[in-house]
Amino acid sequence: MQNALLCGGCLVLCLAGSASPQAAATKGVPSSPAPASPGNGASPAAHASAALAPFTARYVAEWRNITVGTSELELKPDTDPGHYLYKWTITARGIFRLVYSNDLTQQSWLRVIDDHVRPERYLADQGESSVSLDFDWDAGHARGLSETKPVDLKLKPGAQDLMSIQVEVMLDLQNGNLPALINIVDKDELKEFIYRNEGTERIKTALGPLDTVIVSSRRANNNRLLRMWFAPALGYVPVQAERTRDGKLEFAMRIKTLQR
Repeated sequence: MQNALLCGGCLVLCLAGSASPQAAATKGVPSSPAPASPGNGASPAAHASAALAPFTARYVAEWRNITVGTSELELKPDTDPGHYLYKWTITARGIFRLVYSNDLTQQSWLRVIDDHVRPERYLADQGESSVSLDFDWDAGHARGLSETKPVDLKLKPGAQDLMSIQVEVMLDLQNGNLPALINIVDKDELKEFIYRNEGTERIKTALGPLDTVIVSSRRANNNRLLRMWFAPALGYVPVQAERTRDGKLEFAMRIKTLQR
């Protein structure tokens, strides 16, 4: 396994390509919203004004059916109304601690405008490795440093960072407007992901049985597929994620505890 921060998607699987930008009509790309139903809780009428509820969730991480670590997601309000901090910490366990001796931490400072997320700042660090980006939406650029390399990327409407995309998809599922494409700033690149709502599934979790909505994402011409399970009853908090290559499970994260 490569360094999680450097590869931008190894241990960072459930935040690196499974979210949504602003509504497709705003971006000018075709949308693929799932039909609203009691099973997925995605009725636009029921969620005309999406809301974010702070939470702290803890997960177990598995690599090829071997427990390799734990992770924690935390969403909390920032100082200004409508602003939030979303933080993810991954800690390796067992023999994997020999390879990943430092925790991987990612943080996104974001703002919610008209039920959509706009990232303002992103920071990731793992030991001596780090990525720091500032989103200047007035100028339409993301600037910063990636492993000491200067970054200056032209942003597209609705672009997200590796953390803010997950909050955005939670809001999109609440509003029933999950689009088909999203641009994500990953280190020093702006990458386009294809994703879709795959319907609903009732799964067993450490929190008990939960009805979930499954969202998949991938890059074009890539044999890796990421699926995430979001629970409507929990405010669309992600409760499970799996990454596969050629249909074979590589990596998974499953929820253990949740505090609201």
